[in-house]
Amino acid sequence: MTGSFGAESLPESADVVIIGGGVVGCAIARELARFDLSVVLIERSPDVATGTSKANSGILHAGFDAEPGTWKARLNVRGARLYAELAEGLGISRKATGALVVAKNAAEMETVAALRHRGIDNGVPGLEIWGRDRLLDHEPNISPEVAGALWAPTGAIVCPFLATVGFAENAIRNGVQMVTECAVTGLGMVDRQIVAVQTTRGRVATRFVVNAAGLHSGEVARMAGDDSFTIKPRRGEYILFDRSVGQLVNTVLFPAPDKVSKGILVSPTVHGNVFIGPDAVDINDPEDKETTAGGLAGIIAGARRIVPALPLGTAITEFAGLRAAAGKDFVIGSSPAARGLVHAAGIQSPGLTSAPAIGEIIVEMLQDVGLRLKRKASFVPVNPQKPRFHDLDREGQARLVASDPLFGRVICRCETITEAEIVAAIQSPCGARTVDGVKRRVRAGAGRCQGGFCGPRVTAILARELGIPVTAVRKDSTGSWLFLSRAQLEAGEGVDA
Repeated sequence: MTGSFGAESLPESADVVIIGGGVVGCAIARELARFDLSVVLIERSPDVATGTSKANSGILHAGFDAEPGTWKARLNVRGARLYAELAEGLGISRKATGALVVAKNAAEMETVAALRHRGIDNGVPGLEIWGRDRLLDHEPNISPEVAGALWAPTGAIVCPFLATVGFAENAIRNGVQMVTECAVTGLGMVDRQIVAVQTTRGRVATRFVVNAAGLHSGEVARMAGDDSFTIKPRRGEYILFDRSVGQLVNTVLFPAPDKVSKGILVSPTVHGNVFIGPDAVDINDPEDKETTAGGLAGIIAGARRIVPALPLGTAITEFAGLRAAAGKDFVIGSSPAARGLVHAAGIQSPGLTSAPAIGEIIVEMLQDVGLRLKRKASFVPVNPQKPRFHDLDREGQARLVASDPLFGRVICRCETITEAEIVAAIQSPCGARTVDGVKRRVRAGAGRCQGGFCGPRVTAILARELGIPVTAVRKDSTGSWLFLSRAQLEAGEGVDA
């Protein structure tokens, strides 16, 4: 049984409705796909991974930072182990870099020693305290004014887009239906029991709802009369550097944290770039993703504490992401106001790392509130592997071109992405529907020119493969058209997009 993805109508009923198509919602969907259930995931945007999941650090935290006994501590460590097991089979780019928490003086060395003890309490393996010489040998570009560091070998990096798409695609392959451009407008209840979800695309009857709506999860809770938590948007800004300076650092570098913040980090990416950030600024608008002069200056200053010679001339983009803060811990559990409503909310750092473990615990909680589970014999735990032209040697690339001439047409020169890869990204079970959707899946437009060369070509391929006019192709969100017809202009469409 195969599910579906896209802007489709809702079914009349489902055993479980998941609200939110970020990495957490998609990981929950995949976990539920193991069972003989009808599962529908509802996402308000045209694609998955358009909120917090598209603009974060992509770090799989080892788990030494969280307070022992919290959801963060428990699910972080479990999630990191699950990624190591699942990543290759799901097509998720993951690299085991390890992580270092760098101290610059004796007081900060005490801080990292305390983090080591906390990590041991949380069950993090292999934690070590490194002295100055070993640290400088491993990271020759960091500040010589260092005293030592905490080494966490289980720290890793991942592509957050491919993580979300990997979970989503596997869920769809195993029967989950994902309906995009579908906003939740209300929750139907009878005697405090969930009975339906109301949306802009109609009503779906259900007795079980998972609230994984990220920045909007507080709003979903209040639809059920649940005011047990409040979401506060927290913005973080980043600067991304070109792959030409990808050897600047070898691992994820954190500064020793203070009482307020983990500080500004310097990290490689799985694609060979380096980034710095993020800061943490509480804001009121859940859609405010602006970068600011002050914010960018702050993360540069913070990153220079660890790596003084930042190659700022090789920066290719700046961006901001939002985290859904709800206090010191995740909000995970059954709603006190509505039977059948289970929250996976307030999932800020280490939420990406914890996502597959959150999927496991949410399934347990749904069973506790009455969902009957029967394992599906036909569940397929892996996705078909997709070739990455850029990563192959000349012989491997020649074999691909021989199998499909579209592998011989390079559309994105910066990242060496071929037309065959773009077509596959559009035609996959969780297929791209926007230009940024293609970018997130195969990196066309993610390189030095940021889509300046390949953008029009990607737009044309999307129009061809989706069978729509070029004027119907969007950059990312609803209404973000790249080209407007005369009729659209005369109607005033796209003016505020």
